Amino acid sequence: MTVQEIHAQAVVAASARLGAGVKIGAYAVIGEEVELGAGCVVHGHATIGGPSRFGRDNVFYPYSSIAGDPQDITFRGERTELVCGDGNTFREYVSISRGTVKGGGVTTIGNGNLFLTASHVGHDCRVGNHTLFVNGATLAGHVTVEDFVTVGAFSPVHQFCRIGRYAYVGASTVITQDVPPFSLIVTERGTKCYGINAIGLERKGFSPARVKSLQTAFRLLLRSKLNTSQAIAKMREQMAGSEDVAELVHFIETAERGIVK
Repeated sequence: MTVQEIHAQAVVAASARLGAGVKIGAYAVIGEEVELGAGCVVHGHATIGGPSRFGRDNVFYPYSSIAGDPQDITFRGERTELVCGDGNTFREYVSISRGTVKGGGVTTIGNGNLFLTASHVGHDCRVGNHTLFVNGATLAGHVTVEDFVTVGAFSPVHQFCRIGRYAYVGASTVITQDVPPFSLIVTERGTKCYGINAIGLERKGFSPARVKSLQTAFRLLLRSKLNTSQAIAKMREQMAGSEDVAELVHFIETAERGIVK
């Protein structure tokens, strides 16, 4: 370990143990009883609390808060810890809590996991290896996530649930029961289009005639008994002079994933 690898404006507790080649950026905070294995990189403004132990080659991005106190109203400052393996990446604003005494006293993270922005792992969780937590994925306390799991964006997982190996939880899916291994779990998509953004268009300077043309086009698309192709044909027939409708038609015809209706 050389002095040059710790920025002069980083804060490193005296009891912290740093392996070979650890790099710590400006304004990062390394708390008491933190152990970082060889090759770990702590970017500026990241915070790592303790007691906690990390293996090799973990990367902590700015404003991540790792091994903080458990978010549990019964926590009274007891000595609990986070134990983490090798090669994990904690992106911006990720938060990982230490354990609680009533939950065994330890939160564990395996190897090769990727936690994207603002994802969260609660107290006493057990996360395996090679998982992916997409932006905003959230584990309550005492959750077990096995190897090769993906938890989609903004998906909360209820406390004490388990997610089995190789499971995929789609974005914005609420998990309140155990997820079987190898499964695909997605909340039913109920997204609908209700017409044009009339107020927004008026505020952007659209004339009443332009708004009316778009309202007519969307009525054909959404409320007639025509299918999409038939509705497009009617738009071309009835509103050939509208550039806005022409843009709408072109967008629909070039959609590769379909459109929201």
